[in-house]
Amino acid sequence: MTTGARLIEDIDAARVGSGQCAIWWLGQHGFAVKMGESVCYLDLFLSRLEGRLVPSLLGPETISNATLVCGTHDHADHIDRPAWPAIAAASPQAKFIVPLLLREKIVSELHLPPARVEGVDVGITVQFKGISVTAVPAAHEFLDTDAATGLHPGLGFIIQGNGVCLYHAGDTCLYEGMQATLRQWKIHAAFLPINGRDAQRLASGCIGNMTYQEAADLAGSIRPGLTVPTHFEMFAGNSENPQLFIDYMRVKYPRLATRLPVHGEMFMVGNNPQ
Repeated sequence: MTTGARLIEDIDAARVGSGQCAIWWLGQHGFAVKMGESVCYLDLFLSRLEGRLVPSLLGPETISNATLVCGTHDHADHIDRPAWPAIAAASPQAKFIVPLLLREKIVSELHLPPARVEGVDVGITVQFKGISVTAVPAAHEFLDTDAATGLHPGLGFIIQGNGVCLYHAGDTCLYEGMQATLRQWKIHAAFLPINGRDAQRLASGCIGNMTYQEAADLAGSIRPGLTVPTHFEMFAGNSENPQLFIDYMRVKYPRLATRLPVHGEMFMVGNNPQ
């Protein structure tokens, strides 16, 4: 497992051809994605938090190569508030993408320059240095919207660049119309949470996601080039055995490729994956 400055060096050194994308899993729902020369960080979780089982692979001050830093919703393991100002200082060229509902709050509370923070919601696309990020709904237990604005507190992201299309689901359960929405794109790789949900977790304030069976059926419906299970290993009370997902996909959807990610290990997706 590669960590720290060495991992940043590996990301910088990776050569990504046209129609390809290099990906590193950073734990929980966090990924580094390199499309051409641009690097997008998705749902980074770097800070120390009680109960955390997997140490952070990166210090925020080491992330000097960010083009975009994206957070799907305002939970500590997705928008890491203590880490973002340090990332902003280390990557002065980077923009930050958050749900539009949260933008003003993130700018004021994290003291980030407004010009560096973009807000998205359903149907809104941000383009920056060869990467486009389009928001799609996410249902973190419920498909919530703000009563005053109709904006979503939680989103998924369609990330496109260098001829590759990725779907980062954020934290979500299935909802009506989800499959039809996602079938608008030819998705090369989908990152899906599989930790599930139950009454005990919800009563304690731990909001849930798809079960591994539901994630598999979503993949079976949208048919990405590769499906990657995530959000299963960080906290003992909110985990799942990812091999159950891999096995279920192999039996139920044998023609669809899956990959069990390894922390800090690069893999390629796209039209000409390696």
